[in-house]
Amino acid sequence: METTESAPLSVEDIRSDFPILEREFDGTPLVYLDNAATSQTPEPVVDAIVEYYHTYNSNVHRGLHQLSQEASIAYEDAHDRVAEFIGASGEREEIVFTKNATESMNTVAYAWGLEELGPGDEIVLTEMEHHAALVTWQQIAKKTGATVRFIEVDDEGYLDMDHARELIGPDTAMVSVVHVSNTLGTVNPVSELTDLAHEQDALIFVDGAQSVPHMPVDVEAIDADFFAFSGHKMCGPTGVGVLYGKKHLLEEMQPYLYGGMMIEKVTFEDSTWHELPWKFEAGTPVIAQGIALAEACDYLDEIGMDNVKRHGEALAEYAHERLSEFDDIEILGPPADDRGALVSFNLDTVHAHDVSEILNAHGVAVRAGDHCTQPLHDKLGVPASARASFYIYNTREEVDKLVEGLEDARELFA
Repeated sequence: METTESAPLSVEDIRSDFPILEREFDGTPLVYLDNAATSQTPEPVVDAIVEYYHTYNSNVHRGLHQLSQEASIAYEDAHDRVAEFIGASGEREEIVFTKNATESMNTVAYAWGLEELGPGDEIVLTEMEHHAALVTWQQIAKKTGATVRFIEVDDEGYLDMDHARELIGPDTAMVSVVHVSNTLGTVNPVSELTDLAHEQDALIFVDGAQSVPHMPVDVEAIDADFFAFSGHKMCGPTGVGVLYGKKHLLEEMQPYLYGGMMIEKVTFEDSTWHELPWKFEAGTPVIAQGIALAEACDYLDEIGMDNVKRHGEALAEYAHERLSEFDDIEILGPPADDRGALVSFNLDTVHAHDVSEILNAHGVAVRAGDHCTQPLHDKLGVPASARASFYIYNTREEVDKLVEGLEDARELFA
């Protein structure tokens, strides 16, 4: 993947691109720390959406008029831009636009899994998987007779790689693993897992929803067979996700959504499919969203993904250190200096939902609940957790505001 030199990250300049960060609630400034759920959207990305609707709004492909031609070119080029962003040399043929990462996973599960899996086959997941992966493969296994097995998570929040080597064997057909845990912040060794899968002639699907927004990602260096992520977590709009797949695999797979745009020839007796990636994009696709996602890639590349990574990890480390000052706060996951850009925690005797409500009164937006990882929370023995997650526009001062709010929560529930 091509990389470019970037100037150091300027949080003040970046924040000026996000008007929502200027909001106040009863005079209390907003501190937005819910970026693992959805990042905010900068002006250049919003402008790209407005430009589409104001100047060349039209359906893509097959239209011969000027607006359709312009929209088609922009939409197709957006696939190429996203491919470049994640290091996919196959360009648009390896990039399918979906509505989110969940749909990307379901596309492979249904288009590949239902055809290829059967009794005796094993799907290997991890105990830290998001429901988008866990539930999807669980249900596909029920339909096909395959078995789902889980790589264990150790007490520090890391994958037990010895257990992974035991589980991934001759019967493994698919390994599906989250790149960065949205609950623990663990950055998993996906390249090593890829090697283990390929040694057994298994495929690997990497959930990059929490990695692509926060660090340089090269899908070919990882050697992932499939890779998924969402636009709304990386400064893009809601309603667009990405499925990367190796070209030869996508060519072999049959679509599972049918209709207009994805066909080549239709008769009363049968149909044939369009070329990649369009055979997986049935109906009117996510045109404005895809074009805006390409703009988000440009925006992040201008900042520099190495800078994005350093900034997020530094804030997470600082938050970990501040929260560690208190004996009654339990932090989930790896040490401060070895995690992605988030920290999940619990304040003793105070439910995470109550913590979130009190923080909200301080203008601090965090996520509370099981973060779509119920089995992981069950394993950890906690019903829920509060999660602060950071991005390019957050500051150390905002982490301090988080801590101030937690001190208030402690006093209220003392």
